[in-house]
Amino acid sequence: MTDGLKASAESTVEDLEREGDVAADFLEELLDIADIDGDLNLDVRQGRAYVSVEAEGDSLSTLSAPETVQALQELTRLAVQSKTGSFSRMILDIGGSRDARRHQLAALVDAAVAKLDGGASQASLPAMSSYERKLVHDIVSERGLVSESYGEGSDRHTVISR
Repeated sequence: MTDGLKASAESTVEDLEREGDVAADFLEELLDIADIDGDLNLDVRQGRAYVSVEAEGDSLSTLSAPETVQALQELTRLAVQSKTGSFSRMILDIGGSRDARRHQLAALVDAAVAKLDGGASQASLPAMSSYERKLVHDIVSERGLVSESYGEGSDRHTVISR
């Protein structure tokens, strides 16, 4: 491992709280530039900093699309890395987008399970981010099935079987 880049397993709660603070500062400035109101909440869980942006009404609707959240998360991670010198695995949620995406992924898993119930030996899901694959693995495990990830980079996807 190179100097300055810590593995997330080595990150302390204080490191993760600092990550969250840096991420919140970056996002607050971004929201100000875009003239979008939002409240930021910080949390540390499962070895990651979680930053959520919430607002009344639909003021965050333009930012809460999954692809937009993913892009903003990557930009925020880069800002954190630039400021701290450490790789960030921070998770960003905008307007409940993560919960909405978890429900979408659960529906994808249900459709895959229906294929298995129909006689298929396995069912593949579309390519998705590592965080989304982790959610899928958790959902599949809750349903008592098995999942594995295959492929490289942006083509990495999950295959479900019994």
